[in-house]
Amino acid sequence: MDERLAVRARGITKCFGDVVALDDVALDVAQGQIHGLVGPNGAGKTTLLGLLLGLAVAERGTLQILGTPVGRTLAAPREVAGFVDNPGLYPTLTARQNLAALAALHGSAVDARGVDEAIDQVGLTQVADERTRGFSLGMRQRLGLAAALLTRPRLLVLDEPSNGLDPAGKQHVHGVLTRLAEEGTSIVLSSHRMDDLEALCSEVTILTTGRVAFSGPLDKLAAGDGEVRYRLRTSDPSGTRRVAAGMAGLRIVEDSAARYDAGVLVLDASLSALDQLIAQLVRSGTAVRELAPLVSPLEAAFLALTEQQEAGP
Repeated sequence: MDERLAVRARGITKCFGDVVALDDVALDVAQGQIHGLVGPNGAGKTTLLGLLLGLAVAERGTLQILGTPVGRTLAAPREVAGFVDNPGLYPTLTARQNLAALAALHGSAVDARGVDEAIDQVGLTQVADERTRGFSLGMRQRLGLAAALLTRPRLLVLDEPSNGLDPAGKQHVHGVLTRLAEEGTSIVLSSHRMDDLEALCSEVTILTTGRVAFSGPLDKLAAGDGEVRYRLRTSDPSGTRRVAAGMAGLRIVEDSAARYDAGVLVLDASLSALDQLIAQLVRSGTAVRELAPLVSPLEAAFLALTEQQEAGP
């Protein structure tokens, strides 16, 4: 195995009765990398995360985690931690008591100081002695992250870690994950939020119907000349509309933004067509006052790719 890889999977197939959850899946996660796992509901993301955490085993294929081959029996790999779906917490216990109980359950040699450090790391010190039954979804996600960090894992596996977080909480969690990666921890996280992936991940794997539709760097996924929806405001809205209407690769969208603001033009455009439009407007003396994607290029590429894969040949 390449010693630079924290995870190496080849030909992974997992079935539940007649349902094929994973079909010949390959995955590489480098050490110190934050790797995103995305896909539509039912694509197999949770199943793959479960395999990494030792909660399930594959029928076929090979899986190596931190240099060690994973066998065919249920067992949590050493130096791996995380959660799938939602963190398993005891609602009648406080945050501090939950972490102490979880550490004891897993046989971790974590003292009270280690518990307090984990709680502080995720920004929950002020509620450490409150029962978790009153915690919001975002607070439970942060406490689940604290539980995973108790053992100082080399591979962290997280399912929707930003779910339910307010902007400040999300920024805090992003900071924790970024620092861990900088210190050498490998992280695999699933998310439906493209903004989380863009902020955190260097590479992503997209699953559709149990198969890998794409795996690689984010910039490669977002590359290409597919159409993206843009909001455009210029000093001459009517003139801009006339120019855009006559250009190939552009389509004017009559959406609510355009109906309620006559100065806004909404376009579906390829990047090359948009470049041509902007250049022509500048040459004509029209000022471009606002240009912003309504859907990020990454999300547009993801949607196009998954729709193509699900449509089949």
